Amino acid sequence: MSAVATPTLARDTINVVGSSTVYPFATVVAERFGRNTDFPTPKLESTGSGGGLKLFCDGIGTQHPDITNASRRMKPSEFERCQRNGVTDIVEVKIGSDGIVLASSKQADNLDLSLQQIFLALAKEVPAADGSETLVANPYKNWSDVDSSLPNKPIRVMGPPPTSGTRDAFSELAMEGGCKTFPWIKAMKAQDKNAYRAVCHSIREDGAFVEAGENDNLIVQKLNSDAGSYGIFGYSFLEENSGTLQAATIGGKQPTIDNISNEVYPVARSLWFYVKKAHVGVVPGIAEYVTEFTRESTWGDNGYLVDVGLIPLARKARMQASQNAGNLVTMTGNEL
Repeated sequence: MSAVATPTLARDTINVVGSSTVYPFATVVAERFGRNTDFPTPKLESTGSGGGLKLFCDGIGTQHPDITNASRRMKPSEFERCQRNGVTDIVEVKIGSDGIVLASSKQADNLDLSLQQIFLALAKEVPAADGSETLVANPYKNWSDVDSSLPNKPIRVMGPPPTSGTRDAFSELAMEGGCKTFPWIKAMKAQDKNAYRAVCHSIREDGAFVEAGENDNLIVQKLNSDAGSYGIFGYSFLEENSGTLQAATIGGKQPTIDNISNEVYPVARSLWFYVKKAHVGVVPGIAEYVTEFTRESTWGDNGYLVDVGLIPLARKARMQASQNAGNLVTMTGNEL
């Protein structure tokens, strides 16, 4: 049977995969949907954005997921893979904003970091300290090695793996944001995009940065038991644990709802989900689930998702997104 075969296995439960950042929001929607309708509660799996899009684009048919959540937009290469595998009609829904935080226990030193300092603390290779335009293996052991104004404590950061949309966005916004403050590295982009990307996005592997899997709650638990560590995850997890955790100031800005939604906070991104239109009417309840997710009472300024940390889209953008989602308007690929 080919990947694009007609659905054969009967399934009456919506299958959702994808981002660990969007997972808590989708879980709340799924539980309400299961309670308030005649449809079963959708089954959710936190696979990371990249992992979810891979599963989503594997093909059409009930052995494949119906919806995938993402904490970054689908990449053109993923859209093309979907098309090749027969997943041609995709509905894209932008659900809100999120900031990526560098958080710690309230017992730890609270950091005030520039993007350049984040890059120097976490990059695999950094510019040599002698000012020559050469890269060296990251020699910095303590935060104070990066800048004398920072604490004389070991750099210990936990974060998500490369399959994570949070990692993608952190690499692009924080790491690359700091990397391109060095003019000679920024100039590499025009000459050799791949080399530039490798320098800016490669995170050190010497123990100062530890991959903590696709489980943001695990990072939160570890921060509470180790006051010397810092963790990278979405704002909603900070909000949920604001009693015990604090966030670093980045680029002079605190991650607040206003700073994130206005994109003043430098490490802010959008959240999305993608729907396989070919499964609508095959797996019961997909259109109704999309309607539930995009109601004002769900994702609006006073919606129940705001209570669990979603930063809503502006009203006009929400109305447009809700209308497109309700009409199951499909992507052309030109949006990406």
